[in-house]
Amino acid sequence: MTIDFEASCLPRHGRSFPIEVGIAGEGLARSWLIRPDDSWESWDWTAEAEALHGLSRERIRQEGQPAGIVLAELVAATAGRRMIADSLIDQYWLDMLAQAAGQARPFRIEHVSTLFDEQGAEEARIAAAVIHADGQGSMRHRAAGDALWLAALVDHLCGHVSGAQPMLVLMAAQ
Repeated sequence: MTIDFEASCLPRHGRSFPIEVGIAGEGLARSWLIRPDDSWESWDWTAEAEALHGLSRERIRQEGQPAGIVLAELVAATAGRRMIADSLIDQYWLDMLAQAAGQARPFRIEHVSTLFDEQGAEEARIAAAVIHADGQGSMRHRAAGDALWLAALVDHLCGHVSGAQPMLVLMAAQ
């Protein structure tokens, strides 16, 4: 299963916090908007990040769910599955979510390069998987869309490609 976070900014621009998390696998996806925890109030927010994901601070305050609820639902939805991301920073944002919920890290997120190595994937095979994922029409820079894109890449790389288009379902507060 794949996972992706959207955040208030990239860490190089300041202290960032997660604002949306999405997961995907088997052609389905789910996402949650995360209400900023009180402990993140003075943390950074950049216009650049907001322009990329299109989520305003006000919207996530109004529509987001508390960290504890998001974490509990995320853990239940992933149910012990192997979690793959295309950025190492996703583990940091999962850890920030868990910390805000008063919980320990619920699972470890592996980088997709680990899967490339396990599959013995050479550059041409990875490029073909990227082209396949790009052709699936996922909405990028939103957590569920990015997770769906990565799931399509992983499925293609592992030979699990079906003719069905991925479906975005169970979106919490788009």
